[in-house]
Amino acid sequence: MTALAENQVAAEAPAPAAAIGAPASPAGPVDSGAGIAMPPAMAIPGVLQGLRFARRPMTFALGAQREFGDVWQIRVPTRAEAFVVTCHPDHLRSLLKADPAEAPSLTGESPLRPILGPNSVLTSVGARHLRQRKLLLPPFHGEAVQRYVEMIADVARQEIDHWPLDEPFALAPRMQAVTLEVIMRGVFGVGVASQTTTAERRMRQALRRMLAASMSPLYFLVELRNARHLEPKGLLAAVMAMVDRQMYAVIRERRAAGDSDERGDVLSLLLEARDEHGEPLTDPELRDELMSLVLAGHETTANSLAWIFERLLRTPAAYGRLREVVRGDDRPAAQAYVEATIHEGMRIRPVIPMIGRLVMRPWRLGGYTVPARTPIGVSIIALHHRPDVYADPHAFLPERFLSVKPGTYTWIPFGGGIRRCLGASLAMAEQRVVLEAIARRTDLVAPEPTSERPRMRNVTMIPRSGCLVRVARRHPD
Repeated sequence: MTALAENQVAAEAPAPAAAIGAPASPAGPVDSGAGIAMPPAMAIPGVLQGLRFARRPMTFALGAQREFGDVWQIRVPTRAEAFVVTCHPDHLRSLLKADPAEAPSLTGESPLRPILGPNSVLTSVGARHLRQRKLLLPPFHGEAVQRYVEMIADVARQEIDHWPLDEPFALAPRMQAVTLEVIMRGVFGVGVASQTTTAERRMRQALRRMLAASMSPLYFLVELRNARHLEPKGLLAAVMAMVDRQMYAVIRERRAAGDSDERGDVLSLLLEARDEHGEPLTDPELRDELMSLVLAGHETTANSLAWIFERLLRTPAAYGRLREVVRGDDRPAAQAYVEATIHEGMRIRPVIPMIGRLVMRPWRLGGYTVPARTPIGVSIIALHHRPDVYADPHAFLPERFLSVKPGTYTWIPFGGGIRRCLGASLAMAEQRVVLEAIARRTDLVAPEPTSERPRMRNVTMIPRSGCLVRVARRHPD
């Protein structure tokens, strides 16, 4: 569907139901003696598959879905064996509900692993993952997240105040500035400059350099070539050494201060956390979990907001409705439409396009059965664009989520099961506050009417031009 046709549909089509319902497809572990029946594979070489995925991830996934249906094989540079991909909700359910020992996560092979460290909740599996997850849950439950809302609103207000009028700029970097500031205040408790210690200022600068390095195409290519190593290499090693020095300095400083009970940031809560044996987190464990929160909360939330505006600015009906409700007096209606807009944005442009599991037993996926130790990826892009789940799936229609909550196995931008993103509540709160603030205070236009194509940057799918926008008009807060 062309961008013009897509916009026309979004403006004129009636709001469909959120879900229609995919036909049932059997899935799950089978006996070791079951006959193996592999799904069809792409005919092009693996290198070309990787290039196509990096340059046009949505075209790559949706093209495979059209050609092969629910299940297919791809080749990835880090593996000699086939990588099976599915996009059926029943297949996803079987993987997420399986015993973690039968279908462990593939996140341990992430290109970000050398940055995250060996103790990260993002890359650990089994008992270690469950322990880390339990320790990290308290700072991200509903009540704790609500404490951050006022801070997020203040950060958004300051950011919007600096935007130029009638000058095009990329929105994604500005959203990254917001998410980094939220991380510094909410995770590390680093506030305004006059209240920030020298160690905290140095850590902020080091994290900025690290984030820039980790999201560069060069880093991604280097890590793909060295997929099995656990330590950063080359220039990144020097950057990470600098980051670690500053982060450990902040951790030591905060331990010595002994005022964690009086602060509400995540670092303070983690300093007070104890495992089932009454043991606190060690400094290396704290470092790895904090690094995980930085990486997980920076790039993904920022680009999710950028994608939402990229779609809004090319869907006049939805953008007009959003501005109308957030500037009106009906708060429940505004909150409902803002949340529906976020759900639809994360459906149509998922920032993380795939999650993966390594099945340790033969696994049935509809009409196919793959052998033990097969990596299985779930294409979030293809799942979110199933016409038998979402009517008119290429149209941006927040209305589809106004009266229906996203499905557990049909809407998975945060993953699912025991691996569901720990910071999902905070990410949703941050997007709600920032989206509403921008829609209430500005009228944005897209300098170019055509849609921005997705491309991959490391493990995230981003707008090719960073979501170029122009502030046509400001409104008082």
